[in-house]
Amino acid sequence: MNASELAAAERPLVLRRNDRGVVTLTLNRGERFNPLSTAMIAALEMELDALRGDRTARVVVLAGAGRGFCAGHDLKEMRAHSGDKPWQQKLFADCSRMMVKMTEIPQPIIGRVHGIATAAGCQLVSMCDLAVASDEARFALPGVNVGIFCSTPAVGVFRNIGRKRSMEMLLTGEMFDAQTALGWGLLNRVVPSGSLDAEVSRLAGIILARSGKVVATGKRAFYRQIDQPLEGAYATTSESMTLSMLEPDATEGIDAFIEKRPARWPER
Repeated sequence: MNASELAAAERPLVLRRNDRGVVTLTLNRGERFNPLSTAMIAALEMELDALRGDRTARVVVLAGAGRGFCAGHDLKEMRAHSGDKPWQQKLFADCSRMMVKMTEIPQPIIGRVHGIATAAGCQLVSMCDLAVASDEARFALPGVNVGIFCSTPAVGVFRNIGRKRSMEMLLTGEMFDAQTALGWGLLNRVVPSGSLDAEVSRLAGIILARSGKVVATGKRAFYRQIDQPLEGAYATTSESMTLSMLEPDATEGIDAFIEKRPARWPER
């Protein structure tokens, strides 16, 4: 390793900052567009595991350092192991497990997207509960351009934008702008670059004003039902709402609404 590579290796792969209940996780290899290397995946999964039981964390913001959000898997690392099937299997299994954990932690995750979000980086955006992008952000599933079909990124992207649009991204590898991604359903908001942090903070603030327990319970029920057949989905969500109505949060929230006052959520 040269001096710059050694210095980079000593930096944390993921930076964590907790600001009054909003935890920001920043992918910290901005000079390479934050590739999802095996080490980066492990570091991000470790942070997600820590968040699962962190009662001080109410909202998670996922961001990328440098000029872009995330360019996907580390192609140099993948190429170095191109003939090693067990290594490749572990890479995709580890990444898939980490992506699923994004839906399993109780805190909502807001993607803060700037620059490029391509391949597994686009997948990362699709697995966030909410996503806000700057108007210069760009999105693609470009694996086909280098001889690798983006099959695993398509899992999350398809669940956001549907079959025909996903196949267009997969078959062409073309880059799409933020307004297109917004119209297709990959994003919640597109804002000027200078307003990106303010809009992310605004959404986080709205969530912070709600009951943390209600939000966590609702997120869990949403992802449990989303791929169930209709009857099973209604059974899952009916049980969730029944249990929610037995909680003090529902009593306080309904009373506050009737009495036209702010809710005072029970301490946890």
